[in-house]
Amino acid sequence: MTSSDHPAVHEPAHGSAHGSAQAAVDELVDLLDLESIDEGLFRGRAVDTGRPRVYGGQVAAQALVAGIRTVEPDFHVHSLHSYFLLPGDPLLPIVYDVERIRDGRSFVTRRVSARQHGRPIYYLTASFQRHEDGFDHQDVMPEVIAPEEGVDFVSIMRGRGNDDADKLAREWGALEARWVGNSRRGLTPDADRPARAQMWIRVNGRLSDEPNEHIAAFTYASDMSLLGSTLSAHDVAAHTTQMASLDHTVWFHRPFRADEWWLYDQWSPSAHGARGLAIGRIFTQDGLLVATVAQEGLIRPPRTS
Repeated sequence: MTSSDHPAVHEPAHGSAHGSAQAAVDELVDLLDLESIDEGLFRGRAVDTGRPRVYGGQVAAQALVAGIRTVEPDFHVHSLHSYFLLPGDPLLPIVYDVERIRDGRSFVTRRVSARQHGRPIYYLTASFQRHEDGFDHQDVMPEVIAPEEGVDFVSIMRGRGNDDADKLAREWGALEARWVGNSRRGLTPDADRPARAQMWIRVNGRLSDEPNEHIAAFTYASDMSLLGSTLSAHDVAAHTTQMASLDHTVWFHRPFRADEWWLYDQWSPSAHGARGLAIGRIFTQDGLLVATVAQEGLIRPPRTS
């Protein structure tokens, strides 16, 4: 992904036809293409979707792109660890400051600070590695219905009375998500894992063959729905619960295309103290485990008068 100059705020693409879907994907690629301000200093545009804060996946993906821009091309990101500190302002650009923590022969580490209004809103640390051959094993992909048999995720939110559904549809306009089920509806009960959810996701158009474009687009999508799995063991609607991501971690295991279907197999090992922990395994349709995601977030129950 190359650097270029663009206006600070964009309007998201709209529509459901194939051409409009590809336009939304092109807009996402453009959104993740940062402006270079100085060495190790970048600026990302904002998208006004009508929601009061910047989508967390956007900040994570832009911060990762900033880190990628400062490493040699033979180093590939294998993990990122991050904290959401403050809600982002969707009407202002975000400045990304990259600190070179370590430059080794096999591994490189970068720390990225995202800032608005003179304050950090997000911190990311990313580790990169040169390719090496080694041991190989992975979990077996769970049995699951095909993406085409899933239900459009935004339609489900509308059906459940989520007033933000249309705004989220704009925010996730470049993505297609097909809900498979959760512990309360659609999935076989599992006594060992009482809070589970599954969803098929893909970028709803064609990306280039540039691997970092797929890494960035996947990181953007990885914040979608994960925290919701922490509520799947409880009879409560997500839109009636105060929810906010606190941290976000991704381990990249194997290369894959973000514009082809991938299964987000999610479960929540624990919820306590108004916080929930969610973990997601990412499988391609042919069963390859390509990434693992973990996130803890605020899940504050609805207050009654």
